[in-house]
Parts: sequence; C-alpha cells; structure tokens
Amino acid sequence: MPELNDTATARATATASPAGTGDVTPGKPKKESSNSLWSNAWRDLRRRPVFIASAVIILLLLAISAFPGWFTDADPKPGDLTHFLQKPNFSHIGQADWFGYDAQGRSIYARVIYGARASIIVGVVTTAIVTVLGMLIGMIAGYFGGWVDAVLSRLTDIFSGVPILLGSLVILQAFTGRTAWTVSAAIGVLGWTQITRVMRGAVITVKQADYVQAARALGAGSGRILMKHVLPNSLAPVIVVATISLGMYISLEATLSYLGIGIQNGISWGGDISDGSEQIRNALHVLLFPAGFLSVTVLAFIMLGDAVRDALDPKLR
Repeated sequence: MPELNDTATARATATASPAGTGDVTPGKPKKESSNSLWSNAWRDLRRRPVFIASAVIILLLLAISAFPGWFTDADPKPGDLTHFLQKPNFSHIGQADWFGYDAQGRSIYARVIYGARASIIVGVVTTAIVTVLGMLIGMIAGYFGGWVDAVLSRLTDIFSGVPILLGSLVILQAFTGRTAWTVSAAIGVLGWTQITRVMRGAVITVKQADYVQAARALGAGSGRILMKHVLPNSLAPVIVVATISLGMYISLEATLSYLGIGIQNGISWGGDISDGSEQIRNALHVLLFPAGFLSVTVLAFIMLGDAVRDALDPKLR
C-alpha cells in the first residue's frame, strides 16, 4: 500500500489543521505553521480598544483579589456605630471613609475591596469546572457519534432542563458552611451543558476535515486524533463561551448571596447589595458601590468575550 500512504501523507501536509497541530509545511519556517489563527487573533486583539479596556479592568480586579491589603488598610468586618450610614468622603481617596459606611458602621470601601476575592474565585473556579466537563462530554459525543452521542445528548438535555439558579439553591441548602469553593461546585455541576453543545458541534465539524481523515488513514488512534487534531481546532468557540460565561457566574454568585444561600461567614458583593437594598431610600451609597463594582466586573468579562469572539471568527473581521 505505498501509494495510499504517500497520498494520505500529502493530504495531511497540504491540509494542516488551522489551530496548530504541530504539522509544518516543508520549505517554510516553523513560525508560519498552522498556528496562524491564534497569532492573527492576538494581533487583532491588541488593536481593539474594547479588549484593552476590559483586560486592564480584569487585571486590576485580579490584583485586588490577590492582594487586597495593597488597596486598603481598613478592616472590612468590625463595625463602629458612630459611623452609622456616614456619607462618602470623596476627598479621602483610598481611605476607610472614601465610600462611606453601612448601617453597621463598616467601611464600604474595604468591603468592596475584600468582596472581590470571593466573586473572582467563584467565577474562575466555576468556569474551569464547566469547561473541563463540557469539553470532555462534548468531545466524546461529537467524535464517536452513534449511541454514545445519543446517550450523552439526552443527559445534556436533562441537565439543561434544571435552571441553574434554582438547582444551585437546592444543592447549597444541603451545606451548612458554604464557601466560595462550595458555591463554585454547585454551579459547576449544573452549568456545563452550554459548553458541551458548543464543543460537540465544533468536533462534528472538525472530524470531517481532510487532515483528520488523513491521520485516521495513516493508522492514528482515536486518542491521538482527539488530542492532536480535534481538540486544538475545536477550542476557539469554547474559549469565547467560557469567557462570557465567567461574568455570568460572578453575577450568579452575587444573586445567591443576595438571597442568603451563597457564601457564609465571608464578604461578598451580593451580601452587601442585600444589606444596601434595605437602605436604598435614605443611604443609596450603601447599595451603589458594591452593585457598581459587580456591574463593571461582569461587563468587563462580557466585553472581553465579545472581543475574543470577533478576533477568532474570520467572518467578523
């Protein structure tokens, strides 16, 4: 079968996978290989003001979450009733009274700074859980097809029928000491279905490509084809959905905390929004600042996801 092998090899070389499978066209430098989609996307992103603005905001939030002591010396937990609903003092930038005080005399600025950690942890951990689960299930269903696809698709439909907010409320009721990790696990168990559908559709498209058929003709096993060809070329839409979903998970954590089923014995923007809603008529600043930080954070991740989508989709360029 030497002619078949030569033909398959030529096809594999001529149709190298666009997202980087390690194949290099003979006579060309390695840096011009099939990873051009990602390099072109990065060059496009660097020219987008929306991407730069959202990235700066996200990097700042990550710094606040990791090192809150760099941004405030105030303790966010103890209260002093002598500062009951004290108005913001905008001339004291970075000090405890910058954003004013809540009904318990606690520094709103300190609580906003320390509350970012819980929201970022829940967003990142939940996104990691749903991305890994969704990619794994979607890749298996899309590549093998048949009864495997049918079973996994019906399983996905079952989980899709459970509202994430309602399901998370039920799951979290079983835990007494709810932390950011517990909330992330509860949301992640129910939130993987969208990633699964996106991954399944991408894999079905990729597995019909010439380079996958050539690799199969050369005797490559399913594991090698999945990891070397299918997975790298199916990542683009998953990255877009995961980036946008991260902001949604942060918002969902705040909603759970607002309802009193989220993080316990910790500082959360959702919990502070719940406290501030009781003072909305006579002390709007108690509600305004945590709600504003939450909105900016969610918006930053949505803007980042939109920019990444536009950069990775050649049709939108």
